[in-house]
Amino acid sequence: MIIGVPKEIKNHEYRVGMVPSSVRELVAHGHQVIVETNAGEGIGFSNQDYIDAGASIIETAKEVFATADMIVKVKEPQAVERAMLREDQILFTYLHLAPDLPQTEDLVKSKAVCIAYETVTDNRGGLPLLAPMSEVAGRMSIQAGAQALEKSRGGRGMLLGGVPGVEPAKVVIIGGGMVGRNAAQMATGMGADVTILDRSIDTLRALNVQFGNTAKVVYSTADAIERHVLEADLVIGGVLIPGAAAPKLVTAEHIKAMKPGAAIVDVAIDQGGCIATSKATTHQDPTYIVDDVVHYCVANMPGAVARTSTFALNNATLPYIITLANKGYKAALEADQHLMNGLNVIHGKIVCKEVAEAHGLEFVAPEACL
Repeated sequence: MIIGVPKEIKNHEYRVGMVPSSVRELVAHGHQVIVETNAGEGIGFSNQDYIDAGASIIETAKEVFATADMIVKVKEPQAVERAMLREDQILFTYLHLAPDLPQTEDLVKSKAVCIAYETVTDNRGGLPLLAPMSEVAGRMSIQAGAQALEKSRGGRGMLLGGVPGVEPAKVVIIGGGMVGRNAAQMATGMGADVTILDRSIDTLRALNVQFGNTAKVVYSTADAIERHVLEADLVIGGVLIPGAAAPKLVTAEHIKAMKPGAAIVDVAIDQGGCIATSKATTHQDPTYIVDDVVHYCVANMPGAVARTSTFALNNATLPYIITLANKGYKAALEADQHLMNGLNVIHGKIVCKEVAEAHGLEFVAPEACL
């Protein structure tokens, strides 16, 4: 199979779909890998590094898309990239289709085989290809929030951990999953006053064991969210419903009633955000202010630490890339229900129920499309 790795073109996105060591693995399995020129430049890999690993360097994205049987990316394809997809071509990347109707329509029109990292599952009920970026984004959310609280950024002018004699900032984390746990790890490490809200008793028990007295764990209700958000200096939104648009748990009324200069980091923005006043921002212009509350809603947070993120992502995606290349998508999907769960669009049909429901479009069972 010919695997194509184009250069990412989203704003300030420096990650790359495959590092040279991953290329070497694919080549060892008898596959051909083509890489767009300078695709790995943002994380310190030269064209020669890819050539040494066995890849061929291609000058344009257009040629990569025209030649490859499978496209391996990091972020969702931009409009110009979607126009280059073709029928039966495999697209393996993050898609986040639920809040993105134009992308959904374009992928349907392309008739490509679109497999989303974020909906691939595992035997433990987890999301193994989303997890590494959730770890990164969760940890980054605290450093982003700490900066947003600085007076020069419009914040309250608070240090997360305070100093002796001065209270630390109150950090409220909505969602105790991978994002929430990693955010709490960073926030408690910095000495903040941390509260985590979640609706799973098992999750709350696990968080209590992990953090003990360094973080409070609270069952999430509308009342609890309102009470803790209004007391917070920093709110982290880390809610996820796999494949679906994130629920708006913090309302515009909550924002109006928050402390002036408080900050919000909505890590769920890839799925539309869990804060009513959230809108996607970029690393170039990461924050905006609504009702005196600083909002940080960058849709590709891990792109800021691109080298760490790329290696973490490649560690998770490489076995699936090899399987798809070795078996072809039909056999690979039929043999692995967890990989099948990653299939969102195929042959012009939406086969992810959550995406279809989000846009009011027809859902077709994936098995019927193979």
